[in-house]
This record gives sequence, C-alpha cells and structure tokens, in this order.
Amino acid sequence: MTDQHLYRLADEVGRAARAAGWRMVTAESCTAGWIAKALTDIPGSSAWVDSGYITYSNTAKIRDVGVSARTLAEHGAVSEATVREMANGALRAAGVEVAIAVSGIAGPDGGTVEKPVGTVWFAVATPEARAEATVCELRQFGGDRDQVRRQTVEHALRLALRMLRAGLGR
Repeated sequence: MTDQHLYRLADEVGRAARAAGWRMVTAESCTAGWIAKALTDIPGSSAWVDSGYITYSNTAKIRDVGVSARTLAEHGAVSEATVREMANGALRAAGVEVAIAVSGIAGPDGGTVEKPVGTVWFAVATPEARAEATVCELRQFGGDRDQVRRQTVEHALRLALRMLRAGLGR
C-alpha cells in the first residue's frame, strides 16, 4: 500500500466529514500521529480535522485522553477497553463529532502469545453514541513494523469513512 493510496483514502474521509459537517480528532498509540498526518496531508483539512493526541505511553493515555489506570492494569494498553476510553476521552477533550483511536503492537518486539506483534485495536466514537456503543474492532496484521503501522492507518481511515458515511450516532 502506497502513500498515494493513503492520500486518496484520507481525501475520501475528508469529503465525508465535510458532507456530514463533522470535525475529527485522533488518539494514536502505535501509529504515533500517522493517521492525523494522513488526514492533514489533504488541502483544506483544517475545516474537518481539529486535533490529534499521540498517546504512545500509558502515562500519556491517562494524562491526555483520560484512560483509567485501572483499565490499563486490568486489560493492557492494547485492548478494546483502552481504545474505547481513548476515543471517548479524545472526543470529550476536543469537543468534536468523531474520534478515531488506535493502540497496537507494531513490533518487532513487544508481542506475547495472547497479543502477538501485529495486534491492533481500533475505536470510533461520536458524542451521540454512548461509550458502550463506540465501534471497536480488532485486527491482526502481518509484516514488519512499517507494514503493520501502514495497515493500521489504512484500516483506521476505512473505519472512519464507513462510520462517517453511515452517519454513526445521528
């Protein structure tokens, strides 16, 4: 997957966000801002991108987007519970209409039997959806660190596009 592919996908997300009248925020761990970078590569993205949080460490997850220390202790950084809290915390902090959150293990180290390298959790939240209704997905990607991260950006953009087109929460 090329940078041009990600650019085209981000452009589609931007068009859908503008059509919905929505602004977006990201909360990113394993991608470290790459989703926000892809979105803001699109000219005019300031009309629909509000902000992005790089919450690479657990400390940043707690401090910046309000993930509970208990959630991290009980479920780990790479979990449905954590990305759900990341998305909803970023949404509250930014006061926008849609939040995308990702947390995963890009490798080459850090994987376990339960959570191997390439494990990534995704969440998309809107203010109208209760925290329990936040859309969460788990994916397992193959490849090296760059490939896992690139696939994560692509899937996050596709998930956001799907939610924007469906008018999640409206």
